[in-house]
Amino acid sequence: FASFNLGARCGDQPQAVAANRESLARKLALPGAPRWLQQVHGITVLDVDAGVAEDEPKADAAVTHRPGVVLAVLTADCLPVLFCADDGSAVGVAHAGWRGLAAGVLEATVLALGAAPERVLAWIGPGIGAASYEVGEEVRAAFVEHDGAAGFAFVPTRPGHWHCDLAALARRRLLACGVERVSGASFDTFSDPRFYSFRRDRETGRFASLVWIAP
Repeated sequence: FASFNLGARCGDQPQAVAANRESLARKLALPGAPRWLQQVHGITVLDVDAGVAEDEPKADAAVTHRPGVVLAVLTADCLPVLFCADDGSAVGVAHAGWRGLAAGVLEATVLALGAAPERVLAWIGPGIGAASYEVGEEVRAAFVEHDGAAGFAFVPTRPGHWHCDLAALARRRLLACGVERVSGASFDTFSDPRFYSFRRDRETGRFASLVWIAP
């Protein structure tokens, strides 16, 4: 928690998290306070423009068409995925762990953006790398049962276990729904000490990925 934790639900002191969030907004000169989410590994996409009654509603993605609205996603191994329409008319964020990714959180976010998929750009932020992410049969089955060709992203390690390339699966899902301009996925949170990693440390903070339309 000593390295600028921004997650409010991982055991850190609430006043420390609040101070870090205020510092984030100040140091980045954000046009507004980030719209934080209570992420639950689902596929609910929050339309921020429709009005939000709660401070941190339960959702794993959010979209906006309004300039100056800052969207945020918290991660510590799961993939943060940022979206924008190529004309700057809409932006979105998604929290894509294996459960949300398999259930369709990226597809749901693209749909909620309201832009044609060929006009959407996606960026995959720092997440756990394939060489660091060993999974069991339930994870592989969740993807292969939906898409038989998804097996390419799983490399056997020992009986019933595979290394899983989460970013490759995300790219495949995005391509399948028409989003061809995908970048990022350059950092492994497990092996890179600059990032929080739940699998590496278990008790750890969360870092944020942000996107907004400039006012």
